[in-house]
Amino acid sequence: MTMTNEQTAVFGGGCFWCIEAVFERLQGVTSVRSGYMGGHIDKPTYRQVCGGDTGHVEVVEVKFDPSVITFRDLLDVFFTVHDPTQLNRQGNDAGEQYRSVIFYTSEEQREQAEAAIAALDAAKVWPEPVVTAVEPASKFYVAEDYHQSYYDNNRMQPYCQFVIDPKIKKFEKKFGERMRA
Repeated sequence: MTMTNEQTAVFGGGCFWCIEAVFERLQGVTSVRSGYMGGHIDKPTYRQVCGGDTGHVEVVEVKFDPSVITFRDLLDVFFTVHDPTQLNRQGNDAGEQYRSVIFYTSEEQREQAEAAIAALDAAKVWPEPVVTAVEPASKFYVAEDYHQSYYDNNRMQPYCQFVIDPKIKKFEKKFGERMRA
């Protein structure tokens, strides 16, 4: 069901499983899909994107109700659950496909993303500057079915336990009141 005021945000911050798991838990988020954006081939596969030569980034497409949660709120969550100072990597996931990026879908989103990055750098939240790119959204390609809701479907996998669980705990600690019941 699509709401008339529903908006779309697209974020890349390492493996899409990690940020998908967090955004799926937010009040006001109506859907989250893992996929690929920003590259130069049509209909990329996971194997192709992991090869690192498609230009695509692993992203999540977040549909949200701005009367419940704002784009700025989504930015706060995004910058909390990944390290935006690492260029083309998050932890052991290395390559351009894991880069930190916000693909904006409106001029307002671009302005808010750039302002958030400037504020984080000015506040020296991290010892290094934020390298998160802010780029216009392009065609979104939905990832293969087994990537969707990966964490919820594979919680016993070591990657989920050692990489995603700590991100969810960090999210819960800071944004617990914003979680779905």
